[in-house]
Amino acid sequence: MLSPIGLTLLIVGGILLLIAAASFRLVTQTKKYVVERLGGYYTTWGVGIHFLVPILDRVVSVVSLKEQVKDFDPQPVITKDNVTMQIDTVVFFSITDPKAYTYGTENPMLAIEKISATTLRNIIGDLDLDQTLTSRDLINTQMRRILDEATDPWGIKVNRVEVKNILPPKDIRDSMEKQMRAERERRQTILIAEGQKRAEILKAEGEAEAVILRANAVKEQKIREAEGEAEAIYKLKEAEALGIKLIKDSMPDEAVLKIKGYEALAKVADGQSTKIVVPTNVTDLASSIMMAAEIAKSDKPKKEVK
Repeated sequence: MLSPIGLTLLIVGGILLLIAAASFRLVTQTKKYVVERLGGYYTTWGVGIHFLVPILDRVVSVVSLKEQVKDFDPQPVITKDNVTMQIDTVVFFSITDPKAYTYGTENPMLAIEKISATTLRNIIGDLDLDQTLTSRDLINTQMRRILDEATDPWGIKVNRVEVKNILPPKDIRDSMEKQMRAERERRQTILIAEGQKRAEILKAEGEAEAVILRANAVKEQKIREAEGEAEAIYKLKEAEALGIKLIKDSMPDEAVLKIKGYEALAKVADGQSTKIVVPTNVTDLASSIMMAAEIAKSDKPKKEVK
């Protein structure tokens, strides 16, 4: 049984243990803890386990080291040629100095938004409408440079600034839409005309090529036919010469010559001749056949045998 004093000491000891256990802090990889002692900056804790002295120390700020994104509302700006439009931007930044970030300004996000708005107005004020619509990279670069310089004392590094939307007045948007529609129609008309032109050229080239191919085919056909006829004539004459040579080598008698003469006469009579002259000496018939055929070609179309 504990005495009252012992019980009091036990309770006090338990409370102190609880306070001591609650004073440990675990800092993760992407966090920084800014610690004050007796109301003044004491230290910045990095990754690991740290002990916070009760009553004396306190964590005044937990800072994330990850890159952060802030999407600001559209800001009204006036261009160099007095056109009012709405532009909204997105700022990508990270905290590089937790102490400066904690003590540099009361509200860092509000400060960045205000500086972003004034910087954007200054940049757009030097550009006309067309330049504003076509100079996003220029606007992004200048805003990032100016914001980075302005926020550096607060421990903030501006990594990138992007112009998300540029909204001109409605009448200007309508005019731009009409202009773009006219430009698209013009390009469409040009493309159609170029397509038709190309099609006509291809058609003419095809027809010309077809004519050339047909002419070459006719030429080749005639050449082949002429070569065939020449070869046929050559073979025929060659056969006739061979026949004559065989007859000559066989030493034919008068009766054979008469038979050959009659065969030649029969061929002449079977042709288109209208008159045939037959010599009285049949043995001379073979030598006179050709002369009789030539005479027959020049006479009237009435066959007459003598």
